[in-house]
Amino acid sequence: MDVPRAVTSERDAILDEITRLDQDLLARFQDRLTAQPLLSRALVSFQANKNRPVYRWYKFKEAFSASLVEHLFHEYGIRRGRILDPFAGSGTTLFVASAMGMDADGIELLPIGQQIVAAKRAIDTEFTPEDFERLWQWCLLRPWQRSDARVRLPELRITRGAYPEETKDAIERYLGACLQENSRVQTVLRFALLCVLESISFTRKDGQYLRWDYRSGRRQGRKVFDKGEIARFEQAICDKISEILQDASPSHRVGLFLPESYLGRIRLYEGSCLKVLPGLADNSYDAIMTSPPYCNRYDYTRTYALELAVLGVDEAGIAGLRQEMLSCTVENRAKDLLAINQGWTNALTAADEQTLLQAILHYLERQKTLGILNNNGIPRMVRGYFYEMACVIAECARVLKPGSLLLMVNDNVRYAGASISVDLILSDIAEKLGFVAESIIVLPNGKGNSSQQMGEYGRAILRKCIYVWRKR
Repeated sequence: MDVPRAVTSERDAILDEITRLDQDLLARFQDRLTAQPLLSRALVSFQANKNRPVYRWYKFKEAFSASLVEHLFHEYGIRRGRILDPFAGSGTTLFVASAMGMDADGIELLPIGQQIVAAKRAIDTEFTPEDFERLWQWCLLRPWQRSDARVRLPELRITRGAYPEETKDAIERYLGACLQENSRVQTVLRFALLCVLESISFTRKDGQYLRWDYRSGRRQGRKVFDKGEIARFEQAICDKISEILQDASPSHRVGLFLPESYLGRIRLYEGSCLKVLPGLADNSYDAIMTSPPYCNRYDYTRTYALELAVLGVDEAGIAGLRQEMLSCTVENRAKDLLAINQGWTNALTAADEQTLLQAILHYLERQKTLGILNNNGIPRMVRGYFYEMACVIAECARVLKPGSLLLMVNDNVRYAGASISVDLILSDIAEKLGFVAESIIVLPNGKGNSSQQMGEYGRAILRKCIYVWRKR
């Protein structure tokens, strides 16, 4: 779209002002930005879990690695007490803390994360030798192949036709046969199924959405996507159950699974952290380690749609989850934060008074008014993200003990040519809400922005950081 010269001049002037404000804020935090070459992007992502027993079972691609949590806990002397992760995901922080002998509480909204934690806890603290033997029997005898029992595979609009017909038939027989087992074994068998859904389907998780293989018959844009080999159900599920057994059965216990007397207690709250955090006690945690959703338009209800469907989440449930999530997609509606908690006035004021944030929001609204944005939901998403994060930060300050640390992994983003220093803005807000931003650890290799942004505004390297904030 051709943009009139006057509009371009106005845009450039506002972007220059945003850059000036960003540089001012950067100058304030410059001495606290530190590079740690050892912290690679692989370590601060799921990549480092791929070959690690237990943590490798389910590829929760938005997770950070267990090795990162261990490194940070050792680096900052977090060895005892009670840990909190308000965005628990697959439970990495919880299980690392527990293995180190610390109690850990997590909050997780998505049922897939809840199921991952439940399955690992079942194996960790509830499984009997007979339960392990039953899993071995499933690998060896494949009872679903002889079972007449069948459970219809739940589908959503977005997942319809996701599997070859013979795979769908096998999944339904597998789910039916699961009902013959006790609840502990059922939990792990269903978890194993969740672990292989992507590999046996026509889909692949790709950031903001599911990418569909051409063999599915679905048309998705102009490019033809060939996923390559699609795993057979029988082989995939047996390999996964075998992997779980190798990592966790009594004769192979390594990594996560230690004698129960050494383990810290794990508790998971199911729901939105905006709803759960206000109910937690003041000054009750010794550290927080977390990674919130990034302000990057990724919709987890889409990327994890296969798993959510199998877990029985229907269309209304998907819509509800999408709105309960921290605002990070263009489909999030504005939340009435004071209706959730009247005590967040200071948090909202801190966001109101953040000058760089307000300049960015003004710019995005202006671009929307001019019809230039590629999605008109972007200003609402960015606003919601920072205001909701301000409330989360305020709650974290309240529940942490004085002098305790909050460690947070997050990415900077860019929209309509405006680079958004999430690290600096959130650190500034945090310092107004009871924290001292001790350091912002910058990964040695930043990430680029989208090809569309680069084509119109040029390439910008965006920082990926770990925030180290201490409660005053």
